[in-house]
Amino acid sequence: MKKLKSICVYCGASDAVSPGYIALAVELGRELAKRDIRLVYGGGGVGLMGACARAAHESAGEVLGIMPRFLLQKERIFEDVEHRIVEDMHTRKQMMFDESDAFIVLPGGIGTLEEAVEILSWARLGLHQKPMAFLDEDGFWEPFFDLMEKIIDGGFTPESFRSLLVHSDSPQTAIAALSDRVVVIDR
Repeated sequence: MKKLKSICVYCGASDAVSPGYIALAVELGRELAKRDIRLVYGGGGVGLMGACARAAHESAGEVLGIMPRFLLQKERIFEDVEHRIVEDMHTRKQMMFDESDAFIVLPGGIGTLEEAVEILSWARLGLHQKPMAFLDEDGFWEPFFDLMEKIIDGGFTPESFRSLLVHSDSPQTAIAALSDRVVVIDR
């Protein structure tokens, strides 16, 4: 296993979700801190985003939040951790990518899905080799993986693309799988 220094977590910013999703985000935040892996995330203090960041921070983990200025009110920045305020979503996404060795996608909405798909698209184009794990305990991401199988089976994406994707039901197995797949470049 290679040592991961930073994992970017994409997840929902809504508090109106199942408590099980919040608990999973908390568990992930604690596990990242325990393994001395920096959490890079969208900077918010609400929903799964806030839960994961608070858990990592309260467990003495390193956290970097990256928030575009226009979302400061909506996603209510988590001020207890290091954060960077940027001007737009494109800058946010690029900075989150640059600061991370791998990605974990928790349950979320259209924004979470968009961020994950963009990173997968960049991998498909050969712009990076950073692995991604989708984490849920209830099959939340099953339909996405069914679609990915259809895309691969249809010849739109090569079979080798499967090696970049992990579907996991615990933070421990997600991090272990990413560690097995990561190509760490010294910064």
